[in-house]
Amino acid sequence: MPAIDDFNTQTPNAQGPISKAAEVTPNDALDLTHLTRAVFIGTGGDLRATLADGTVLSFVNMAPGWHPIRVARIWATGTTASDIIGGW
Repeated sequence: MPAIDDFNTQTPNAQGPISKAAEVTPNDALDLTHLTRAVFIGTGGDLRATLADGTVLSFVNMAPGWHPIRVARIWATGTTASDIIGGW
């Protein structure tokens, strides 16, 4: 039996929880398929990313866990964090 969704009549918004996610393989040439609403870091380290507005920057020494950042790309060069998941 499928899980009951008590919130299926709610309109998704940027402050709500994610409902989709995918593993991220850092890549210097390709954007993610979806802008994230949050990024999960499984193993901490540095994360070089292109933000939703196009800014490229490095988050240094990110701790494992969920981070509410909207990114379009996670770069291989400059990223030492691993086990990354993008949620939207």
